[in-house]
Amino acid sequence: MNNDKLFYKKNFIWEKLSSDERNEVFKLGDDYRAFMDASKTERLSVKEIVRRAEADGFVNFNSKKDLKSGDKVYLVNKEKNVVLAVIGKESIENGMNIVGSHIDSPRLDIKQNPLYEEHGISLMKTHYYGGIRKYQWVTIPLAMYGTVVKADGEAIEISIGDNENDPVFCITDLLPHLAKDQNDKKLGEAIEGEGLNVIIGSLPEVCEDEKEAKKFKLNVLKILNEKYGMIEEDFQTAELEIVPAGKSRDVGIDRGMIIAYGHDDRVCAYTSLQAILNIENTDKTAIALFADKEEVGSIGSTGMQSVFFNNMVAEMIALQNNGEYCELSLKRALANSSMLSSDVAAGVDPTYPQVSELQNSPVMGQGVAMVKYTGSRGKSGANDANAEYIGKLRKLFNDNGVIWQTAELGKVDQGGGGTIAYILANYNMDVVDFGVPVLSMHAPYELISKTDLYMAYKAYETFYNKYK
Repeated sequence: MNNDKLFYKKNFIWEKLSSDERNEVFKLGDDYRAFMDASKTERLSVKEIVRRAEADGFVNFNSKKDLKSGDKVYLVNKEKNVVLAVIGKESIENGMNIVGSHIDSPRLDIKQNPLYEEHGISLMKTHYYGGIRKYQWVTIPLAMYGTVVKADGEAIEISIGDNENDPVFCITDLLPHLAKDQNDKKLGEAIEGEGLNVIIGSLPEVCEDEKEAKKFKLNVLKILNEKYGMIEEDFQTAELEIVPAGKSRDVGIDRGMIIAYGHDDRVCAYTSLQAILNIENTDKTAIALFADKEEVGSIGSTGMQSVFFNNMVAEMIALQNNGEYCELSLKRALANSSMLSSDVAAGVDPTYPQVSELQNSPVMGQGVAMVKYTGSRGKSGANDANAEYIGKLRKLFNDNGVIWQTAELGKVDQGGGGTIAYILANYNMDVVDFGVPVLSMHAPYELISKTDLYMAYKAYETFYNKYK
């Protein structure tokens, strides 16, 4: 036996690609950046996914009276998560090939009664969403997106900060000259959650009565009313999110990386979307699942713990069987399915290698990362995929030129985390985490490699078309 075969070798993707494939890497990167710039929130992500799906021939599932092989359908749940399906030749009861990602990202949510003024400035109170490092969100340009439902029931969309003519928002920090007490605090305590207050205005409303109070807040409300017809009470029936302002950009003189807000986990959402758009016929039904609320435990009606996906599968089974359905068919369909939980992995950061167990951590540019188990410390809360499933995926990807690597989330006792994998595994289906390595995960701006992006797309397309 060739001694080289005795060792597992990591490979840099770029060295393995043809010139045509390298061009495809950059082309895919440009399209991904366009997707990211249009998908700053989970609601915007759903809209962009549906727009692309409809352009590719997908139709609303609710319009279907039956299902046949080759049908392409989508279903939106409360504007925050969506499922795409390409119906296979086999019965859905025989199982589906599922790639599941999430489209929510860490951010700041505007509180229900947010507006106040202090010392000549009008501000909004926020509540952070997901695992952020609070000090990273101060003194950077911020944008505001969301939906406001007014008293008469009208819903209006808010988008301020990413158009080049828009103003932006900001959270202040102390100057170093006055930061002695702050500097004495631990990094995670230097900026408090209740200190993440966003500046929204600084000019007072000109009032004839000089004794009029709250002039700065009043001026903000006047502008919002003129532009959107809002009154202050409308904040109570609104979902408004603060996210970093600015578009995604190429990184490095070689343009080999992309910096953007929300790679976690829209990079996997994009690649699984592109993969399912390229399916015409498949033996097993292919599913692209885009979930909300992963960053806060996958709870709620739009999180993965909701029965939304189960209900859709039940409806698909009924349509495929002339309206006939039984609970056993749903249970069989889920148990016979296989899934890639397409969530990002923590890449090795050359500035902070000490937090990674380097023999088992993903290197940027060396392929899509397979995370056998997640969780923390003693695998607490983990989905731990079985060897048989990983063995089948190993052969599938190796036989089809997919470059992949193993991964775990840092050293054993350094931290940890989880994904939606364990939720689907509860149905007895085979599930493993399989996604793109990321640097600076959960920061306002994260980094990914374009070659890993390309390889994730290739992996998901291979899984949809060839996994049996």
